[in-house]
This record gives sequence, structure tokens and C-alpha cells, in this order.
Amino acid sequence: MTPTHFAFSSTFLLGLTGLAFHRTHLLSALLCLEGMMLSLFIALSLWTLQLDSTNFSAAPMLLLAFSACEASAGLALLVATARTHGSDRLQNLSLLQC
Repeated sequence: MTPTHFAFSSTFLLGLTGLAFHRTHLLSALLCLEGMMLSLFIALSLWTLQLDSTNFSAAPMLLLAFSACEASAGLALLVATARTHGSDRLQNLSLLQC
């Protein structure tokens, strides 16, 4: 495993562990998801550059577009929960309450 592969694998795993173990606020969960998506984008971009293939050249841009859509939907949910519940703490959110 090359150092670049190790670096992007470790950044993805750091985002995953942050998402799994540090779930106090919705904003921190969204930041962990965004870090995971950015590490996947950079890894996919480097992979297409290493292969010198034009077949996969649109894949990183498609992933970046999905990442932007995910970020905007997450921020909309953050604003909605902050307005209805008063904070973005995940312990306050319950599916059983209206």
C-alpha cells in the first residue's frame, strides 16, 4: 500500500469512526460525512489519474455533485431541526415525537 492510499484510507476511516462514536450534534455528524465524501473524491480522482483512462473521468465530478447535494440537504435538515427543537443535539431528536 502506497502512502497516498494509506492517507486516504485513514482519512475515510477517521471520518467513519467520528461518525460512529462522536454523535452528540447533528453538525458534527454532517462534517464527518462531508470529510468521508471528500476523501472518496480525492481518492477517486487520483485513481483515474493513475490509470490514464478517460472512461472514469466523469466519476469524480459525479461524486462531487452528489456530495454537494448531500451537504445542502443536510444543512436544510440542520436548520429545520434547530428551528423546531431549539438545538442540533441528536439526543433531543426522537422519531416517536412530533
